[in-house]
Amino acid sequence: MAPKDISKTAATAGEHQRAAIVDLGSNSVRLVVFEGVTRNPIPIFNEKAILRLGKGLQSTGRLNEEGVALAMDVMSRFHAIARSMQADPFEVIATAAVRDAANGPDFVAALRERMPDVPVRVISGEEEADYSATGVLCSIPEADGLVADIGGGSLELIRVQGGRYHEACTLKLGVIRLADRAEGDQTTAARLAREDLAGVEWLSSVRGKPLYLVGGAFRAMARLQIMRTHYPLNIVHLFSMTAPEAWEMTNWLLKSGRRTQERLSGVSRKRLEDVPYSATVLEALLKSADPGRVVFSVDGLREGWYMRKIGASIAAQDPCTALAEEMAGRLSRSQRLPADLIAWTAPLFHGETAEMEKLRVLACVMSDIGAYDHPEYRAVQTYLRVLRMHGVGFDHVARAFIALTLAIRYEADADDPQFEPSRYLLDRSLLVSALRLGLALRLAYTLCGGTTALLKGTGLKIQDGVLTLVLTPEDRRVAGGVVQRRLERVGAAFGMQVAMVEA
Repeated sequence: MAPKDISKTAATAGEHQRAAIVDLGSNSVRLVVFEGVTRNPIPIFNEKAILRLGKGLQSTGRLNEEGVALAMDVMSRFHAIARSMQADPFEVIATAAVRDAANGPDFVAALRERMPDVPVRVISGEEEADYSATGVLCSIPEADGLVADIGGGSLELIRVQGGRYHEACTLKLGVIRLADRAEGDQTTAARLAREDLAGVEWLSSVRGKPLYLVGGAFRAMARLQIMRTHYPLNIVHLFSMTAPEAWEMTNWLLKSGRRTQERLSGVSRKRLEDVPYSATVLEALLKSADPGRVVFSVDGLREGWYMRKIGASIAAQDPCTALAEEMAGRLSRSQRLPADLIAWTAPLFHGETAEMEKLRVLACVMSDIGAYDHPEYRAVQTYLRVLRMHGVGFDHVARAFIALTLAIRYEADADDPQFEPSRYLLDRSLLVSALRLGLALRLAYTLCGGTTALLKGTGLKIQDGVLTLVLTPEDRRVAGGVVQRRLERVGAAFGMQVAMVEA
């Protein structure tokens, strides 16, 4: 499982191209500008405004006039920003409120008059589901379960499997529309959510599988949960929980009250208005779909648009591998060494799971990304760089594992309090594996100094409970006391005696 030539990846990532999308929803409008053509969409500008275009739509059949007036000013600003950033393509995508409102066509016509050079598209519920599913698959190509994308006006449900979406439907369970339908009564809202979901016959086919939550109202719930539980990583994307944990969170959200939630930072007051209704929808989903796990995804419609519009040619790449290779191309000393490190460490992890192999390969690819950092801060800087990087495919466990492995590779103490997030997120088995791999990489770099020539003549093997470092006569001359000490550290991590022999 060796990486490809990362020089091409790095060159591609450096191409200057920008794409922009305005996601005009029932609750908010957001401009995102993406940089370059990469497997991991890179947002370099991201701004949201709350318009509540869909407020009152259920009773009036029209867009909220106050929201329409505000939209014109916001869209003028977004137009100027995207054009000044030379974004091309640049599109406006309007969803449920605009497509359902009687004055939606007039609103779109006014937008087109104000921005005559920008396509303004009102997409169907099916197109919205397609974009949302593609956004989730951008991060989780292996996703197999139910995607639920909540907005202000609608809830899209999509069954994903095998890298594509299958069944999909749109329900009138967006947070604003549900509040309007229920006339502000929480009990009525819960009944409406249950009734609407009961009409989705194919939901039984995803029972027990993961539930992927997309949309700002769901993200607000995740932020509250992260704050109240003192979770060590303030990243909503791919924040996950077991079904019992999701039930506990939902019950707390429904019972705790607005004042309690306001004491927690990280969620706007306007968004807190939606929490009772998004929690009500999630409660109904937990009952109907009975998921085995709940996963929050920041990637949805906008990233799906990016992958359809810009990233289609690179969609087949694994997002984690693509980012690891791109980072190595920018920050490492050698683009050829990772393949040798992957082979060099393999004997230590004979019989590893597919998950562990992927983590080991990614760690080897990224193992030199701190090469140009200040040596006094190299370990911590590398740790934080990996833990907090913008990489759509890296779940929290992968971040914690690779970050800790590389910190140890840079001679950090695994018990340092700064690495507490990894100790929180990793089980005992992965903590031990991170320690072992980090020490092995430290030994490898001591031997080779970051060059392929000095590593190629060496190797590791385990036989009869002894970990042996095999060296050529030339290598033996440079294998001084520091090599012996670091070999002993690796052996101690595996509970083995060690030896050094000439080939």
